[in-house]
Amino acid sequence: MTGKPALAVVGATGAVGTVMLQILSQRADVWGEIRLVATPRSAGRKLTVRGVEVEVVALSEEAFDGIDVAMFDVPDEVSARWAPVAAAKGVVVVDNSGAFRMDPEVPLVVPEVNPHCARNRPRGIIANPNCTTLSMIVALGALHAEFGLRELVVSSYQAVSGAGRAGVDTLRAQLSMVAGTELGTKPGDVRRAVGDLTGPFPEPVALNVVPWAGSLREDGWSSEEMKVRDESRKILGLPKLPVAVTCVRVPVVTTHSLTVHARFQGEVTVDKAREILDTAPGVVLFDNPAAGEFPTPADVVGTDPTWVGRVRRALDDPTALELFVCGDNLRKGAALNTAQIAELVAAELTGRSGVADSA
Repeated sequence: MTGKPALAVVGATGAVGTVMLQILSQRADVWGEIRLVATPRSAGRKLTVRGVEVEVVALSEEAFDGIDVAMFDVPDEVSARWAPVAAAKGVVVVDNSGAFRMDPEVPLVVPEVNPHCARNRPRGIIANPNCTTLSMIVALGALHAEFGLRELVVSSYQAVSGAGRAGVDTLRAQLSMVAGTELGTKPGDVRRAVGDLTGPFPEPVALNVVPWAGSLREDGWSSEEMKVRDESRKILGLPKLPVAVTCVRVPVVTTHSLTVHARFQGEVTVDKAREILDTAPGVVLFDNPAAGEFPTPADVVGTDPTWVGRVRRALDDPTALELFVCGDNLRKGAALNTAQIAELVAAELTGRSGVADSA
């Protein structure tokens, strides 16, 4: 291929699409035309990308004419229908939905962990992991490469933006209801004040934590918990890795956090783990509890890396490490990783070498 490949952003007007346009304007200019695609009701809107105003076109087969790579930031059912249409026209699809993640013929890629997998795409589609998985997997992948992971136990503290705009609107509305009150001191008082305004959540999220994210799966597990388990196994190439996950929704707008208990093949040391994390691409080690320094969503939001703190060796197991990680679920957790994968493909199409990074 000569020149720069043409890119389509499908779902350009959505929450992740909006972040994607910001990221495309901030990263290296590897693209020729950038075509913005959305639902017919959004067609005709004008959005700015790389300082240029671009008119949104309606999603259709013709929208992929002349396109080399398409990034899909749309619901599962839209990707399931349209990604194969684009791929049939010779477009390499990078899909941010859950429609293809566990398809054995679709690679699930994190450029810092398994970039080589992006080249093997028999269906012409590459999948982007779930935002919760992405909030920890870059750090975990670096540790796995050195120590060899053999068991994983995680608890997530997930921001409401993981449930879309409705999640954010719900939290802000509930916060306005409880602000300046004495609520949260008696059984059920927050629920009574919120009433039916729980939005996409089964319980009030203001002044509360909700031990549930996703939809019900077999034996009481949630879909979000199963995603973290299945996707971690696929990305790390460990199909039988024992994984236990509990997903919790917290009153944070954007940035997921997780506690991670990771057991490895042999004895580990904190010094070696810190050295690995401090030099791993896409990771920031921020870990000095004596000075009150550890990652929190309030500081990590709007940034690209996975932030890691509270690095400890397990008290009762010399082969295990304990970590606290934070990652912006709309940037690395969605738009950024998608953009990085697309850049891997762009480099392949233009014959360049190198791995996309988190700069």
